[in-house]
Amino acid sequence: MGTELQMLAWAIALGLFHLMLDATLKTSQRGLAWNASARDGVPKPLDGVAGRVNRGFQNFLETFPLFAAAVLAVVAVGRGDAQTALGAQLYFWARLAYIPAYASGIPYVRSLIWAVSLVGILMVLLALF
Repeated sequence: MGTELQMLAWAIALGLFHLMLDATLKTSQRGLAWNASARDGVPKPLDGVAGRVNRGFQNFLETFPLFAAAVLAVVAVGRGDAQTALGAQLYFWARLAYIPAYASGIPYVRSLIWAVSLVGILMVLLALF
């Protein structure tokens, strides 16, 4: 398995971790009864770390499909090279760093880390053109 697919697999694992972290922090604020309910109505807003982790997870969900599609397309057409491998690694490691950076509320650094993940996606995507 090439580096791009390995990073895709690790990104999926990271997404699952992020999902579980988000669910745990939501439940800690909204309660187990809310978690087990049908969740009808408007839930109380998340604040603090739980809110930041939730927003970070939503951001992951926005970028991950683009990354996954780019990796799968590059692998399908056999265009993987050192640049696409590096791009996939940049995406994964930046997304990993994004979780604690966003959760701790560090401004600017979080945006820089997000930009690195975007550069990673672009590096993979450019191999298709």
